[in-house]
Amino acid sequence: MATHFEKIKNYLIELGHDITYENAEDEVFVINDDELGLQNLVLGCADPILIIEQYLFDIKKNNLDAYRFLLENNRTIVHGAFVLDEGGSKVIFRDTLQIENLDLNELEGSINSLSLLLSEHATELIKFSHQ
Repeated sequence: MATHFEKIKNYLIELGHDITYENAEDEVFVINDDELGLQNLVLGCADPILIIEQYLFDIKKNNLDAYRFLLENNRTIVHGAFVLDEGGSKVIFRDTLQIENLDLNELEGSINSLSLLLSEHATELIKFSHQ
């Protein structure tokens, strides 16, 4: 029986993603896909969930326009959400999926959701990253 780590690795390979880092002990992958706009997308198996995160940009505190944009657009994201790190200075895309029943289409949908988010909101994200 394949482990969750092996299951996710097989899915990533089947989807054609470039695995730039993997650590079986920590059950973590990092993938890149320039066509999808993915740079250092981290996938971590934390049984019973798969955590998917990509750092997007640093945000200055009290940037109300950026906070409003992030919150308003969270409701339109198909999978995942904009989140802040514990210090409140880094904007991250994050999604969590149940591993046990995870299938290839669900993982692909989550990754494609991030890609769509990046393409639809590139202008705004770049603007906020420079403020």
